Amino acid sequence: MLKISAEGALLEANIAARAILSLEADTMRPLFELVEGMGRPIADWLADAINGRGLLKPEIVRTVRPGQEMFLQITLGRTIEDGQTVLVGILNDATELKTLEAQFVQSQKMQAIGQLAGGVAHDFNNLLTAISGHCDLLLLRHDPGDPDYADLIQISQNANRAASLVGQLLAFSRKQNLKPRALDLRDTMSDLAHLLNRLIGERIQLEVIHAPGDQVIRADRRQMEQVIVNLVVNARDAMRDGGRITVTIRRQALDDPLVRDRAHVPPGDYVVIEVEDTGTGIAPDGISKIFEPFYTTKKTGEGTGLGLSTAYGIVKQSGGYIFADSTPGQGAQFSLYFPSHETPEDSVDEERAAKPAVAPAHGGGVILLVEDEAPVRAFASRALRMRGYTVLEAENAEQALETLEDPDLHVDVFLTDVIMPGLDGPTWVRRALRQRPGTRTVFVSGYSEEGRAEKQARIPNSVFLPKPFSLQQLTAVVNEQFQ
Repeated sequence: MLKISAEGALLEANIAARAILSLEADTMRPLFELVEGMGRPIADWLADAINGRGLLKPEIVRTVRPGQEMFLQITLGRTIEDGQTVLVGILNDATELKTLEAQFVQSQKMQAIGQLAGGVAHDFNNLLTAISGHCDLLLLRHDPGDPDYADLIQISQNANRAASLVGQLLAFSRKQNLKPRALDLRDTMSDLAHLLNRLIGERIQLEVIHAPGDQVIRADRRQMEQVIVNLVVNARDAMRDGGRITVTIRRQALDDPLVRDRAHVPPGDYVVIEVEDTGTGIAPDGISKIFEPFYTTKKTGEGTGLGLSTAYGIVKQSGGYIFADSTPGQGAQFSLYFPSHETPEDSVDEERAAKPAVAPAHGGGVILLVEDEAPVRAFASRALRMRGYTVLEAENAEQALETLEDPDLHVDVFLTDVIMPGLDGPTWVRRALRQRPGTRTVFVSGYSEEGRAEKQARIPNSVFLPKPFSLQQLTAVVNEQFQ
């Protein structure tokens, strides 16, 4: 409890208040030297209270003390002593409340940024599909000796670079199309070792430590490799003068929930990946922003700020958790927690036993193409007609269903976008299959949403082709459906 004069000077403070404010005995200081307002000056707040405004309304303030952030909730009342108006304040420690509030705000911000990134990536993937697709069509009409051939190759290569950048945005927004399977991290690190050593150079030493026990998780192999590469490259960039990177993989059983930062890790068996470096570390004010897209401490032109945000998105979409710890000047450590996974006895490494690619062939079937983006629809229809297919076009699901009302019309394959105005792809295809069972389907989309992905997975004889796709990828997938 405090007693405060009209000028803001402390008149009295009980033992509890002195402890909270770190006041020594027999020491009185003005309140504005001890706390600072969160939205307005302390003097204005006290003046309002003296004049009877805002009384008994709690106010959150921050204590002014080096090395420790503490928040107080102060409720002011007014009384008269010796003819003078004084204020009586009740103090409560609000640090935990403000910490939870900050975590919630940060979580909401990350979610909003993720939604924005996913939406932007979806639109860009449509544009890139049209750009790279029409570029492929032009390349078919130009020989390598043609003066325009090199320019077209440049357009194609830069479109692919843009697609890679968009893929990182999708990773952060957790809307990638992942193919999770049982993954032994011992094999993954063994395959990555040569690449990682080339990336970090000769001045940095890389050590990989595998603790005893199985190290199997369920994740997309290529995306998990991307996470590890991003973390190692980030560690490398923090050690300009050389140093050491240690990657430790171990099992950990959590008997109680692990609660830290904004995450709540439930009890269970986990495989933990720790990437630790001896670099410059991360400043305390940067830890909370480290996974935000485009946040970087590097100089302009040295990084996109998407490496750690990409890792964050992949880990989250894979059902894992990622934490960052750092002491400035002593290095940083990133800890990844993934639920452990038992390897099925008959599991097959899909990457090692990949089926041979089907060469695009000239077809002769009928395809119903449903795509609301006109440039993408124009490219896809031209590409498929060049391969000998008959292509019927519709710009939305309703138009597609209207086309299928003709009982004499035969359609072999539905090629449809997933996300469209009106009915989405899986919904209209399910309706169409009631009258045309057995028709095969190719779904295309700029990103994956959990609800739509589940609906698409339940449709028989359907495959998914992510945007942006090339002419060869499109014709190969369609040809597979005909075979």
